[in-house]
Amino acid sequence: MLNVVLFEPEIPGNTGNIMRTCVATHTHLHLIKPLGFSLDEKYIRRSGVNYIDDCKYTVYENWQDFESKNKGVFYFYTRYGHKPHSDYDYSQKSENIYLIFGKESTGIPRSILKPHLDTCARIPMTDKVRALNLSNSVAIVLYEALRQQDYIDLLRDEPEDNSHKGKKFIEDYHEL
Repeated sequence: MLNVVLFEPEIPGNTGNIMRTCVATHTHLHLIKPLGFSLDEKYIRRSGVNYIDDCKYTVYENWQDFESKNKGVFYFYTRYGHKPHSDYDYSQKSENIYLIFGKESTGIPRSILKPHLDTCARIPMTDKVRALNLSNSVAIVLYEALRQQDYIDLLRDEPEDNSHKGKKFIEDYHEL
């Protein structure tokens, strides 16, 4: 099972966008306090639109609380990682995989990263940018992991129901 972990997130809009991504991918979200906002804030609702009620998430008091309650493989995303995020094998569907991202201003503390050097990854980028937006980073890494798992349980075509256009929406188009 894939899990996204946000260590002390600070910006409600980023967390709202990540909540939407987690709903879209059946991914559990883990939030480690302190949070830079209240989960009841209008900013979270605005970014997550009406999907937030469908988001499965857990809030932890601190890193130790999170670590004591979760077992599996931990991957850490930091600009100080030495391997690209795509070099790791996320294909094991039977184990819990935790994709861990740091707070927007300072990332993940070195005290947490150092014991896990072998699973610290970097999203490749130029030297012109210090880091990508947190919600973009989560999407990049999560979709790489999902690709390796063959997008398990995700729709590959638009569903046929009243709220969607359906699989043949483009094919059925005829100009007037």
